[in-house]
Amino acid sequence: MSDSAGDPLARNRLDAEASPYLRQHADNPVNWQPWDETALERARETDRPIFLSVGYSSCHWCHVMAEESFEDPGVAATLNESFVPIKVDREERPDLDSLYITVCQLVRGHAGWPLTVFCTPEGKPFFVGTYFPKEAKRNQPGFTQLVERIAEAWDDPEERAEMEERAEQWTAAAKGELEEVPDAPGEAPDADFLDGAASDAVRRADREHGGFGRGQKFPNPPRVDLVARAAGRTGNDSYRTVVRETLDAMATGGLYDHLGGGFHRYCTDPEWTVPHFEKMLYDQAGLVRTFLAGNQLLGEDRYGAVADETLQFVERELRHDGGGFFSTLDARSGYEGRQVEGAYYVWTPETVVDAVEDGTDAALFCDRYGVDEAGNFDPEQEFDDPEVRPERWTVLTESASVSELAADHELAEAEVRDRLDRAEQQALTVRAERPRPNRDEKVLAGWNGLMISAFAEGGIALDEGYATVAADALSFVRERLWDGERLSRRWKDGDVKGDGYLEDYAFLARGALNTYEATGNVDHLAFALELGDALVRDFYDADRETLYFTPADGESLVARPQELGDSSTPSSTGVAVETLDALSHFRLDDRFADVAETVVETHASTLESSPLEHAAFVLAADALAAGRRELTVAADGLPDEWRATLADRYLPLRLLSVRPPTDEGLSAWLDELGLDEAPPIWAGREARDGPTVYACRNRACSPPRSDLAEALDWAP
Repeated sequence: MSDSAGDPLARNRLDAEASPYLRQHADNPVNWQPWDETALERARETDRPIFLSVGYSSCHWCHVMAEESFEDPGVAATLNESFVPIKVDREERPDLDSLYITVCQLVRGHAGWPLTVFCTPEGKPFFVGTYFPKEAKRNQPGFTQLVERIAEAWDDPEERAEMEERAEQWTAAAKGELEEVPDAPGEAPDADFLDGAASDAVRRADREHGGFGRGQKFPNPPRVDLVARAAGRTGNDSYRTVVRETLDAMATGGLYDHLGGGFHRYCTDPEWTVPHFEKMLYDQAGLVRTFLAGNQLLGEDRYGAVADETLQFVERELRHDGGGFFSTLDARSGYEGRQVEGAYYVWTPETVVDAVEDGTDAALFCDRYGVDEAGNFDPEQEFDDPEVRPERWTVLTESASVSELAADHELAEAEVRDRLDRAEQQALTVRAERPRPNRDEKVLAGWNGLMISAFAEGGIALDEGYATVAADALSFVRERLWDGERLSRRWKDGDVKGDGYLEDYAFLARGALNTYEATGNVDHLAFALELGDALVRDFYDADRETLYFTPADGESLVARPQELGDSSTPSSTGVAVETLDALSHFRLDDRFADVAETVVETHASTLESSPLEHAAFVLAADALAAGRRELTVAADGLPDEWRATLADRYLPLRLLSVRPPTDEGLSAWLDELGLDEAPPIWAGREARDGPTVYACRNRACSPPRSDLAEALDWAP
């Protein structure tokens, strides 16, 4: 087997890849291969084990391990001689990531990135881990010794037999975890199940610091949404309080960028103070929707302001000129000639004084955001040489309220706000002159779908212009990644790669549906229905009555995964069920509804046993059990005053459908959708003397109303 340069294993082949993460490693002395048939066939032909390293461009410890080990000629020599080294961008290949991260979780009890895997030539894993330092320290084996030891063991027949047996056992365990379904379906959760799941969430909430758990704090939008929906349905004050505590923690702590808007990946401490500083598109998408829901549920305009600032950040920093959304901003940026995590975002009293012109303004800024000499972020781990190590830095957190600042500085609150606004703008201007974090400019179909949904919701709840941003992004992805039958995963500078996964179809279909809701453009609904058809065709297994993450005709791996639980993104199965259920209202047949109901029944026992780990799936099952609140608007467009009403109302199961006011106009829509007659959501719901709304749930409808608020108050 050969390529243009002879033996492909004789050189690093990542220079031909478009992925920014893979290209970051194109100059390593390791002869990295992409995951492709060329590399896999050479592994089988040479009988060498595969060394698989999985990461992504903004992963901090991926960078550290690369600098320590993959740029080292000695380590590279061992890898090149004894292994087939393969690099995978988890954002391009979530199927591979799901497979091997599951093995790591099963074996180690924890998992993360960089993901380090040693496999047989057939891809079956026999050793897994995450970050390894180059040399042993802090009870961690050194990567240098690890690769040498595994290379020696592979050449020893007895030890190799043990590794191959382990690989078979781990592969079987992964198949059982990822592929299998219960022997018999269960009974789908009823509408009361949500209350019990929310009670469980409250028991596991951190009532001192907000969020869930006692260690590192991750944003978990589906879990917060679950508690919020239960709060809205039951009126339970403890649910409302947990939602408030969690949103406050995320909005006031270091997770949020108080100057530029947007959220970092997660916080390394229970108090939500010091984040890992990368900014991921999917986090912005999920948190925008959650904060908008919090605004509506709790009547807190500040939550809406956080969502608005985050959308502005994405539009400014993560948007392609053509409309699509880029994937990430790196955690690291330039500082004193090296790449340092957080350097772009942190402050000291001296840098604040240099940036803010007025001394009182600077003092207010420091007091507001906790900037002092003690700092809250020690960059020591980034610097081996104490001579170049900076003083402690401060990650901005809201440390004093405006009223407290007014009292302390003997100023009126209005003046404090004006001074803070001025100081923040000056600090932001100075920050923009610092070396900027790198941006991963992949456009991923699924992640764009998540962000499109967020902008569409912003178009209803905040500013109608956001709906245009959603529509532009949807068009960008549709034109570049959809061929009319199949969806591709990734676009980068004109290069398209990879078949779409379940998350791509599900997230993008929901984004298209939400864009239809926000704009009333039937073309977006038509695209959502096309994606729904393709999703069922390629991912639904009628024999096992489940949805798989990879298409039926996709690459054959050692296991075909499902994705039932939430990770950094919501469960693709949950979003698929939710979206098929919503789209079924626009179909004359029951195909979408039947698939959604069947998948919920198949996995009912899983939802019952661990609802919080499957929060997005639970929310989808709840939508089936409780029924959606249909709002059919017969009008040429959504009236502005009705848009304002929707912005203020918490309606988590809302299905908004703007249809033409007359049956004649509706006929053209039916032709575009290929329907012989109107689906129930439109049938008989024409305008009566101006814009008219019909509010329905579970086949019970309000009389035609010319006032949306009245219709909402009537609906069951």
